[in-house]
Amino acid sequence: MKVAALSAVFAAQFALAQFKQSPLPYAYDALEGNIDAKTMEIHYSKHAAAYVANLNKAIAGTPQEKQTLFEIMSNASKMPMAVRNNAGGHYNHELFWTVLTPVKNTQPSAKLAKAINDAFGSMDAFKEKMAKAGADRFGSGWAWLSVDKSGKLFVSSTPNQDNPLMDVVEEKGTPIFGIDVWEHAYYLKYQNKRADYLTAIWNVANWKEISRRYEEAVNKK
Repeated sequence: MKVAALSAVFAAQFALAQFKQSPLPYAYDALEGNIDAKTMEIHYSKHAAAYVANLNKAIAGTPQEKQTLFEIMSNASKMPMAVRNNAGGHYNHELFWTVLTPVKNTQPSAKLAKAINDAFGSMDAFKEKMAKAGADRFGSGWAWLSVDKSGKLFVSSTPNQDNPLMDVVEEKGTPIFGIDVWEHAYYLKYQNKRADYLTAIWNVANWKEISRRYEEAVNKK
């Protein structure tokens, strides 16, 4: 399934619970050289699959069973940890698969490139900021590029499976790119060298999809 189709599926399920895992938009080995096939297979079929299964189990028979994923995350502070963690894990991974691609040398749209330069000074400065956010995250978590309520880009990091859509974070916004820095995302290939993984991720960044998400987020403001 192509990324555009996957995004449509994700948009549809974002508005509905019960929740389902979307198909991976490329083969497990499609990102080899940057993310190995075994890591991708375990990450998708075990870790991510468990989040959606456990989310459905945690909300069964509760009011959240009829809520959207956005509603659940927007009220994360009021949710049991099983709901908060698994809702975040499901959302974060569904985004993560789409912002990676085996297509080489994708580029940000002109609007996104300008927004990155305006917010961070340059693409290199932005990448350094993302790398620092990922490297400085103690333990497990994520590094994010998001759009705030004024339409400006910002970089942040969250622990565990939290994300900028949740009411528990200091910097709230709409994520358009995220880097998973849980060890299960990189350890088989990179071991303790998280910095190498954070560098390699740019080789498979799907700027077409990131740009689409940017446009969508800005147009909602």
